Amino acid sequence: MTKESILNALSNVQEPDLGKDLVTLNMVKDIVIEGNAVSFTIILTTPACPLKDMMKNACINAIKLLVSKEAVVTVNFTSNTTSKRTDMQNILSGVKNIIAVVSGKGGVGKSTVATNLALALAQGGAKVGLMDADIYGPSQHIMLGLRGDRPVMKEVEGKGMIVPMQKFGIKMISIGNLIDEKQAVVWRGPMASSAIKQFVTDVDWGELDYLVLDMPPGTGDIHLTIVQTIPVTGVIVVTTPQTIALADAKKGIAMFSQAQMKVPIIGLVENMSYFTPAELPENKYYIFGKDGGKNLAEEYEISFLGQIPIVQSIREGGDLGIPVMVSEDEITKNAFYDFAGKVARGIALRNANIAPTKIQELSA
Repeated sequence: MTKESILNALSNVQEPDLGKDLVTLNMVKDIVIEGNAVSFTIILTTPACPLKDMMKNACINAIKLLVSKEAVVTVNFTSNTTSKRTDMQNILSGVKNIIAVVSGKGGVGKSTVATNLALALAQGGAKVGLMDADIYGPSQHIMLGLRGDRPVMKEVEGKGMIVPMQKFGIKMISIGNLIDEKQAVVWRGPMASSAIKQFVTDVDWGELDYLVLDMPPGTGDIHLTIVQTIPVTGVIVVTTPQTIALADAKKGIAMFSQAQMKVPIIGLVENMSYFTPAELPENKYYIFGKDGGKNLAEEYEISFLGQIPIVQSIREGGDLGIPVMVSEDEITKNAFYDFAGKVARGIALRNANIAPTKIQELSA
């Protein structure tokens, strides 16, 4: 066996999403051959890649078939998260991808989805931050068990910066950690927008593969402020199967699809899709309707990212500050893992096929 023969064999293995072979994409490195043993490393486009096992098996089969059936193949993985940002020296300079999680209405579980998406990506090996951009109804400080905690300040290049709080392997900032929880945030739009800008410019986020934004429900000032302030990589729309929720989800899709904004929509996820009692794990009860989110995604020709069940442990975990991704609920955790994997793939595909992300310039 030689390095050339190994590379020749691996040139027959395609990266499933990008549609080119691993060698052409320069995804193979550190080939080591010792007798019948060969090892090498594949550089993934995201640490949360859900297709690792498929690619590993394809590589082993190619080498055994085209080089030596006696080969003992070890496939290692590392990652270099892709980014399409061209302004890395400016705002949020260390953040490769910015994901906005939106919903057309409140009550569909957008914050729960954002929290567990961030945690699932982090558990896949990515560096992840979570910004609670829901100024009027912050909840991330509760969901992550940081209620009553206060962030600290530090000086960075002569400027005072807020250090994001850390929990369960992710960084997080929320207005809920900066104000008295008993006080309502009674701010006009410009004040709320100013707070969001501070979360962007005055927080030391550091190096991140993904920054997840938990956006307010609906379509309004803060959404406009976000896309005018930072280059959003893509949007994830959260809905439930219910007809009224689907009607509002269409507004969210329309907002980010309009010509003057045009932020890529990574896909749509359906939350509270079905209820499965703990004592009857094989049963599914479609309380709010069936496949509404899937049908909406097909109607608008956007990716359908999965279905998240409604279970008691999600509600309990959110209230107690122990999200389902750090619980023992394997069924729901697997649903979020699958969802996060599709998000990571969607981001990688978006970066491979769509023009660079940029800050939007919107007319009044």
